[in-house]
Amino acid sequence: MRTDFLVPLDPNDSLSLQDQVRRGVVRAVVSGDLARGSRAPSSRSLAARLGVSRNTVLLAYQQLVAEGFLIGRERSGLFVAPDMSPRGRGVGEVAGVRGEAKATPWRVRFKTGDPPTATQRTPPDWARYPYPFIDGLIDPSLFPTAEWREASRLGLSPRDVSAWASGQGDADDPMLIEEIRTKILPRRGIFAGPDEVLITLGRQQAISLALDLFADRRSLVVVEEPGYADVREMARRLDARLQHQPVDAHGMIIDDRLAGAEVIVVTPNHHYPTGVTLAPERREALLLRAAEHEAIIVEDDFECETAYFEPSLPALRAMTGGERVVYASSLSSVLEPALRLGFMVADARVIAEARRLRRLSIKHPPLASQRAAAYFLSQGSYDKTMARTGRMLRQRRHALAEALNHYLQRWVSIDPAAGGTSYWVHGPVGVDARSLALEAEQRGVLIEPADVHFQGPSPNNLFRLGVTGVPLERIRAGIEVLAGLIRERISPSFDPTALAPTLRSDEALRAAMAGATLLCKTVYGEPCTIELRPDGSMIGRAGYGNEDQDQGHWWVEGDTWFRQWDSWAYGETSCYRPLIEHGRVQWLNAQGVAVDSAVYVPPGADPSELGDLAP
Repeated sequence: MRTDFLVPLDPNDSLSLQDQVRRGVVRAVVSGDLARGSRAPSSRSLAARLGVSRNTVLLAYQQLVAEGFLIGRERSGLFVAPDMSPRGRGVGEVAGVRGEAKATPWRVRFKTGDPPTATQRTPPDWARYPYPFIDGLIDPSLFPTAEWREASRLGLSPRDVSAWASGQGDADDPMLIEEIRTKILPRRGIFAGPDEVLITLGRQQAISLALDLFADRRSLVVVEEPGYADVREMARRLDARLQHQPVDAHGMIIDDRLAGAEVIVVTPNHHYPTGVTLAPERREALLLRAAEHEAIIVEDDFECETAYFEPSLPALRAMTGGERVVYASSLSSVLEPALRLGFMVADARVIAEARRLRRLSIKHPPLASQRAAAYFLSQGSYDKTMARTGRMLRQRRHALAEALNHYLQRWVSIDPAAGGTSYWVHGPVGVDARSLALEAEQRGVLIEPADVHFQGPSPNNLFRLGVTGVPLERIRAGIEVLAGLIRERISPSFDPTALAPTLRSDEALRAAMAGATLLCKTVYGEPCTIELRPDGSMIGRAGYGNEDQDQGHWWVEGDTWFRQWDSWAYGETSCYRPLIEHGRVQWLNAQGVAVDSAVYVPPGADPSELGDLAP
């Protein structure tokens, strides 16, 4: 019998030291390190071994006695219970300790079908990673702790408790329904009666209820490709036939492939996961086709609150023909993971049937949470929070684009979506996003490979970067680490010693750069022109309408070229060794790695005469 079993203690663990000691003893009992009927180490010896106070061990032992793991014998100490059976619970349920699984063949008994082959697995301790660029993971600083605490306090007043504590059958909190239909829905152009709104456990449950209502194994359900993997699985669970409708830069393609569909699931405002917006003409075409074929549209209004740069288009539910639309949304994409409060808006008959279906599983979302959410809205905290988080996320998203443009301009491109909290990134050809994600994780960077969002084959160089989980001040450093990984895989590298004879220096380099024009592309895929003037100044213009402009200065020291913009590239001084050949300039860092490149137009030449030389 061992008495020197290991009880690992972690000062960063969410459990107290007392609970960690208790957990360690339980594990020792379950694993056999402390045999049934054997004597437990004395509190004094265990405390000395672990470096904790004796009271910490005594309190842990008292709890283990109360639970039935240990028993006391007068003048003999504490012993492991002979039957090792804690009172009121199984050994495998205590402190996350698992007992031995029975031989029941659970896998073959499941009726849920095979799991999807590609899934996004986020580490449970993702918050410990310095650069978690996974969209939907929420940085705690975004949550309105003080405002929600006040809303909860108001909802716990005696009058309010009497309104919800006794239950209301399957009815939702009328105060929350009123706040949603008068304050949130009108912003999306929707005007609904109280009997046309149902509270759900997040957006996802609203979509699931709609599919349960309108789809079965005979139904053709249209989903977006790429799209929300969980929606595909919901439809598969119903054994419905699936049509994966392609999405391009203007949203879901509306064509004859929609014919025969009974249910069409679409994210028109900010497509998940690419962030594109369904074009107005496609919205109208979708509603017309739905009416023509008597299809039901399930509108997932994902990130409806994150249209930063232009007003959101109205919801499909608000448009002519919107009576065929079942609308699903939540209070906020930032609040949803914590609160899990969403809502469905539809015809009153649909809501009544959805309420009946919801009752079979949960009756209703917690009424205490519903009342707190109602006060959160009525007190103005919702508007205040949306303004604050919108400002923070807009800054983060801009910082992400700036960092990508600075470190990976040559290698990646992003789609210029008008809002949202993420970017859909087209990586270099030949770089596998899934293997890149695995290697990036080892360096503290979490990214999301795009293959999980496709049913069919997908480009292996696509990945997604989000900003909801990473603070503003870490974004640049995280992209710098990711850029280093990508360059290691694809950037050409030159031996500085062998390259020295081909590099220009001093007057030769200065003569080559003075009056030259450099042509490249931004990370958005837009043209960028840089004019290097003989007096050492430089002018930069980016965008198809030259809408982004900056100025700065350049100079030469030996074989090294220096530049500093007023605003671009963080306004910092950068230095490179230029390799000019075959109409291009490659910028080499001190290790001889090509970190960027551009089309080189010599002094006096006309850029329009370059022919096929493209940036």
